[in-house]
Amino acid sequence: MKRKLFCEISPLTYRLSMEKEILKRHIWDFLRRNRFAKERTETALPVLIYRHNSLIRRRLGNVDMQLQENKATNLTLAVAHIDGLLIRPGETFSIWKLIGRTSEQRGFKEGLTIEKGKPARGIGGGLCQLSNLIHWMVLHSELTITEHHHHDGMDLFPDFGRQLPFGTGTSISYNYIDYRVKNNTPNTYQLRLKVDDEYLRGELRAVEPQPHSFHIHGENEYFSRENGVVYRNGQVFRDIIDRVTGRCIESQLIRTNHAKVMYEIDDDSVKTY
Repeated sequence: MKRKLFCEISPLTYRLSMEKEILKRHIWDFLRRNRFAKERTETALPVLIYRHNSLIRRRLGNVDMQLQENKATNLTLAVAHIDGLLIRPGETFSIWKLIGRTSEQRGFKEGLTIEKGKPARGIGGGLCQLSNLIHWMVLHSELTITEHHHHDGMDLFPDFGRQLPFGTGTSISYNYIDYRVKNNTPNTYQLRLKVDDEYLRGELRAVEPQPHSFHIHGENEYFSRENGVVYRNGQVFRDIIDRVTGRCIESQLIRTNHAKVMYEIDDDSVKTY
């Protein structure tokens, strides 16, 4: 019988393990002395780099729709701490440095989370949608991603109006599973975010235009059955395009997917190996 990890013994030991990781991240940041972006302004920078809107209320399998309503509240609270943020040269954006710990006392509600590869509930749940949107915009910029976690190895829900390639999402959990981006350019960037009745809306702006544009796309996507288990496969590429000539300078493979499918799927769409 496999020996349990300390965090798996009980809810208390799980909580203690989380607090240990949170403390370790605080110590790590203190010792590293990163310069984190924190200045915000209501004035939009002049150059629009990329814009994206993300539908807030989506049906995900049999997940309680009330969690989607709560997510809208959580997103509204979180966005208020980030909108207008300037990411100056040499600064690092950290989603948790800005939002802080989510709690009921601060108004956050129970939303959808992922725990041990399965849908669960937790205070502040649903904020992955915010980090997903920011990540998608960052992929279209010259900014450097320094910390990015996936919902690794699992395809939890059937596609519902999917607009972005599978595998471009993010996983975050306060504060030790973060999403971080560093500005290694001489340009200053800005995040503009808002929540309305339907969408989480985002813009990435800058002081100066970028020398390149970017195109992110999926290729070789298919479902496979391997030893009785269905997997979702595919690759995600990021094309770097010269803005003057329109020529693709480089095509980067940024993600290879081989994710276990956690829902029923039509056998006709699955390749058997």
